[in-house]
Amino acid sequence: MATTTSTPRASDTEKITINLGYVDLGQIDLLVAEGFYTNRSDFIRTAIRNHLNTHGDALRQVVARKMLVLGLQHFTAADLSQVQAAGETLQIRVLGLASIAPDVPAQLAADTIESITVLGALHASPAVRAALAGRIH
Repeated sequence: MATTTSTPRASDTEKITINLGYVDLGQIDLLVAEGFYTNRSDFIRTAIRNHLNTHGDALRQVVARKMLVLGLQHFTAADLSQVQAAGETLQIRVLGLASIAPDVPAQLAADTIESITVLGALHASPAVRAALAGRIH
């Protein structure tokens, strides 16, 4: 019985490195060879998703309690200019991907972003990262 999963696009993923024992790796390779999974990555993604699903209720409660945005939150220069014009600042809290457009000036980000908490990944230019260094958690 083959397990089918949709393969995420490279732009939707973050690469991680893990260390496995030889026996575990051999068992994964055996399942791949027998056609249960297309490759090692497919097995690992499926195992992680299944494990996260077992903790689904706890994850939902923590996301709600910490007021996290679940998924993708993207900020453009226009978004941040509107925040600046309103005289406000942002406290960004994301579980997933927080993305600040590459053309956002570092000073605009520094003027409008009070703090960033990301459980997942943050995509921002090196200049914006440097401007927000003390505010990224």
